[in-house]
Amino acid sequence: MDWIGETEQLYSEHDFGAEVGMGERPALIIIDLINAFTDPKTDLGSDVEGVLDRTKTLLEVFRERDLPRYFTTIAFEESYGDAGQFIEKVPALRELRLGTESVAIDDCIAPIDDERVIVKKYASAFFGTDLETELTTHSVDTLVLAGVTTSGCIRATAVDSLQHGYRTIVPADAVGDRADGPHKANLFDIDAKYGDVVETEGIVELLEERFDK
Repeated sequence: MDWIGETEQLYSEHDFGAEVGMGERPALIIIDLINAFTDPKTDLGSDVEGVLDRTKTLLEVFRERDLPRYFTTIAFEESYGDAGQFIEKVPALRELRLGTESVAIDDCIAPIDDERVIVKKYASAFFGTDLETELTTHSVDTLVLAGVTTSGCIRATAVDSLQHGYRTIVPADAVGDRADGPHKANLFDIDAKYGDVVETEGIVELLEERFDK
């Protein structure tokens, strides 16, 4: 069954999926590209070499233009008292202990200078963090979301981004998941309801056109 084709037609007939575009002050949010997620040998990991490569491209473009960029990690205290029911639902999350190499950003895209790593406990980069304060301070109006996983933390952050009033852009080739089905389904849904799903190349071209004048 071609559910994507049928759903695209249905949504098109009912005015879903308009384009929001990029505003005047975009920020790059690199979500959970930490060792536990980028190492395929871990219970939480998968092969995201392509995602790392595209994210590195975006990071370089944002750095060159001194546009805001932030990283997130997900990490819990030794007691896991800060993990709530999340860790009961996904026991593999016990690997994510504060202060360990598992929760460090992958060296391929390691933060430099004053680039912040925001520690979160749940899926959304907004929930229980000071991300909103940072974005307001830097007059951000657009979020470009890269990282993992499409069906989890990317989707949750995209929904919250919309709900906080930001234009939201998700480069399909700079986000990844453990399985292709959830990845494609969630990209489809994000594009229909919460933000624009595009390719990294298109974002780079737009940034060069907008900020190199």
